[in-house]
Amino acid sequence: MIELLKKIRELIVRWWGDFTLQTRLMAGATLMVSLIMSGLTFWAVNTIQQDARLNDTRFGSDLGLLLAANVAPLVSENNRTELARFSYSFYQSTSSVRYMLYADEDGSIFFGIPFSEAAVQNSLTLRRRMQLPEDYARNTDKPMVRQHLTPAGEVTDVFVPLNYNGKHLGVLALGINPNPTVVASSHLTRDVTIAVFVSIWVMVILGAVFNALTITQPIKELLVGVKNIAAGNFRQRIDLPLGGELGELIYSFNDMAERLERYEEQNIEELTAEKAKLETLVSTIADGAILLDTSMNVVLVNPTARRIFGWESRELSQGNALEHLPSEVRVQLTRPLFQAVAGQSEGMEFRVSLHEPSIRTIRILLNTVLDQARENVKGIAITVQDITREVALNEAKAQFISNVSHELRTPLFNIKSFIETLHEYGEDLSDHERQEFLETANHETDRLTRLVNDVLDLSRLESNRQYQLTSVEIVQPIEQILRTYQLNARDKQIELRHEIEPDLPPVLGNYDLLLQVFGNLVGNALKFTQAGGKVLLRAYSLPCIEAEPGRSSSIRIEVSDTGIGIAPEDQQAIFDRFFRVENRVHTLEGTGLGLSIVKNIIEKHSSQVHLVSEVGVGTTFWFDLIVYMPESSPMSHVSEQLSEGTGKAGDAIALTPSP
Repeated sequence: MIELLKKIRELIVRWWGDFTLQTRLMAGATLMVSLIMSGLTFWAVNTIQQDARLNDTRFGSDLGLLLAANVAPLVSENNRTELARFSYSFYQSTSSVRYMLYADEDGSIFFGIPFSEAAVQNSLTLRRRMQLPEDYARNTDKPMVRQHLTPAGEVTDVFVPLNYNGKHLGVLALGINPNPTVVASSHLTRDVTIAVFVSIWVMVILGAVFNALTITQPIKELLVGVKNIAAGNFRQRIDLPLGGELGELIYSFNDMAERLERYEEQNIEELTAEKAKLETLVSTIADGAILLDTSMNVVLVNPTARRIFGWESRELSQGNALEHLPSEVRVQLTRPLFQAVAGQSEGMEFRVSLHEPSIRTIRILLNTVLDQARENVKGIAITVQDITREVALNEAKAQFISNVSHELRTPLFNIKSFIETLHEYGEDLSDHERQEFLETANHETDRLTRLVNDVLDLSRLESNRQYQLTSVEIVQPIEQILRTYQLNARDKQIELRHEIEPDLPPVLGNYDLLLQVFGNLVGNALKFTQAGGKVLLRAYSLPCIEAEPGRSSSIRIEVSDTGIGIAPEDQQAIFDRFFRVENRVHTLEGTGLGLSIVKNIIEKHSSQVHLVSEVGVGTTFWFDLIVYMPESSPMSHVSEQLSEGTGKAGDAIALTPSP
C-alpha cells in the first residue's frame, strides 16, 4: 500500500512538473478563488441553518409555554380525557409538532401523542421515563430546549414545567420539526456550491492538460536554450514552427543569442585589456595586496606584498596562506581571519613589527569580500602597508616635543623663581643681590629666546618652504661672522682668524642661510675651545679631479677649532635635534639645535656637512658649495630634497684640525 502511494505521489509530481509556470499560477488562483467562494457559500448556508435552529428554538419555547398554560389546569384536575382531547386537537392543528409527551413529577410518562401510555402498556408492557436534570422542573418555570439528529431529520426538543397555583405537576415535552422551506433552501445551496466547485476544477484540469500538450514542449526547449546561454554557449538556437506570442518569444530568443555571440566576439579583446590594466594596477601600487578565498588559499598577491614578506621566490598556490606568513603576522591574524571567513567581522586593522627579512613595522588591513547581495563571504582582501618611516617620524616628533617641552621648562622655571623671589623679598635683598637676580632672569630670557628662534628656524627649514639661491661671494659672510665674534673670542682669549684662497669664484647659495651656518659653527667652536686655543675658517677651491663628473667645481668651507673634541660614539648623533656634547660633560649651555639647523641649510644647498674630530685635539666641520654659473640659474629655486652633495668620505684625509 505504501509503495502504491509513493508511485501515485511520484506520478502526480511528474505530471505537475510538466505544467508551465503560467498554468500553475492559473490553477493556484482558481483553487484559491473556488475555495474562497465555497467557504463563503458554506458559511452562508451554516448561518441560515443556525438562524433556522434559533427560530425553531424560539418557536418551540413559545409553543410549549402556550400549551403548558392551557393543559396545566386539566393535569391538576387529573382530567385525562379532556387532556387527551385537547392535546390531540392541538397536535392535529399544528403541523410542526412531531410528538407530545406528559410526565408526572416523578418523570413517568403518563400520556403521549402519537402514542399513549395505555397503548404501550397493553401491547409491549413497557414503561417509559423522562430523564431530566435533578429538580429541574421544581426550581424553574422556564422551558429547556435541545436539538438532536434523527433519521427523519433534526428535531428540537422543548421541556416545559407544568405548574399550577404554585404546585409542580410534571413536565410537558414537545418535539418540533424544522422549517421545511429553510431546510430545502440550504440543501439546494449546498448542492449548487458543490456542483460549481466540481465544474470549475474539471475545467481547470482540462485546461491544464491542453496547456501541457500544446505549450510545455516549446517551454522546455526554451528552458534548455536559456541554460545553454547562461553556460556561455551563445550559438544556441531554437527551431520550432510556432506562431503567435510563443513564436515571437522564440524569435526574440534566437535574436538575443545572435547578438550575444557577436558581442562576445567584439568585446573579448577589450575585456582582456581591462583585466591586464587591473592586474598591472594591483602589481604597481605601493601597498601590498593579498586576496584569499574562503579556504584561506592565496588567489592573488602583488610584488609589494611578496617583497614585504620575503616571498619573491616562493610558490604560494599550494597550502593555507597562514603557513606562508611570518610568525609575528600569523599569531596576530589567525583568529581574525577565521572570524572574517565566518562573517563575524567585515574590517579589522593590525600593526605588526617584523624582524625578517628586515626590521620594519607594517599595518595590515583585513576586509571581507561579499557577494552582490552582501550576504555571503566570497573571500578576504588583505592590504599591507609598510609604515616603518611613519613610525620613526612619529617617534621623532614625540621626542622633539618632549625635548622642546623640557628645554622650555627649565628657563621658564628659573625666570619664574627669580621674579617671585624679587617680588616677595625684594626689600630684604641688597642692591647687588637684586642686580644679580635680574641679570640671571635676563640671561634665562635670552636663552629662552634663542631656543624659540632655533625651533622656528628648524621648523622653517624642515618645511616645504622654497629659498632663493643666487650668486654669493663667500668672503662676505665669513668676514661678517669674524667681525661679529671677534670681541667674544678676544674676551675668551681665543685666536679667531681665517684663510681664504684669493680670487674665489662666487657660489650658488642664500646669503642669510650661509651666514647662519657660519654663526652656528663658529659659535660652537668658541664655546668648546679653552683659553689660548684657536678657531680657523678656511675657504678654497676643490681640484677638478675631486668634483663629480658632470658637475661644476666646488668651494670647500672648513671651520676648525682646538677645543675638547667629539667622542666617536657622539659623532653619529651630533646633528640630531637637541643632542649636545654638554649632555656628556655637563659644563656648557646650548639648545642642541644649532648643528641640526646647519645640516638642513647645507642640504638645501644640495650638499652635506661632515666632521673630523678627536677628543682633546679639536674638531673640523666642512662642506662644499657649488660654484655659481649663469646656466645654473634654473636651480635658483630649490625645494626641500636631500642630496648626496659633493663631499666624499675620502675627502677627510686632508682635514686635520689647524694648530
